[in-house]
Amino acid sequence: MSNKMVEHQLKIVGNQLGIVGLECNLFLNKNSLPSFQHENQAVDLNYLEKILSSLRRITVYCEDAKEVCEKILSGQFHKATAEDTLHKIYHRCIAEFFSPKNDAWYENSRAAYTGNQAITFYKAVPGTVQDLFSSLEKVFQQMREELEYYETDYSTKLMQQYKQ
Repeated sequence: MSNKMVEHQLKIVGNQLGIVGLECNLFLNKNSLPSFQHENQAVDLNYLEKILSSLRRITVYCEDAKEVCEKILSGQFHKATAEDTLHKIYHRCIAEFFSPKNDAWYENSRAAYTGNQAITFYKAVPGTVQDLFSSLEKVFQQMREELEYYETDYSTKLMQQYKQ
């Protein structure tokens, strides 16, 4: 890929990471376990704690990655550093959203065929949580689509380097 393409992807992904960070922080600052309980009496608070824990981790990953994107774009642009950063964003931020470490939710791979939301929760969650994830899913899906081709290209380059 050319320097301009990688730089363009870094700008787009950096902006999208900023959107995720902003939305997550607004949500986390506005809501708490008791507020979810008021919204839905039958909600499992232990399960919601798992969701919020994963959401906090994703928020930190995305904010850190956005800062790295800004640093790379503000200084002398190094294509290799940018590629490595995009690779890490793909595996850390995007993969963590669609498949969190604590298995608080999962991605329904058939959702693309049915037009439904891909993020599926194991238990019932309040509407505010569902709305947030619906919004975040769109942004993360755009980032994944933006970086999928790139990720394949980057992985192929790495494999070729190791063979030599």
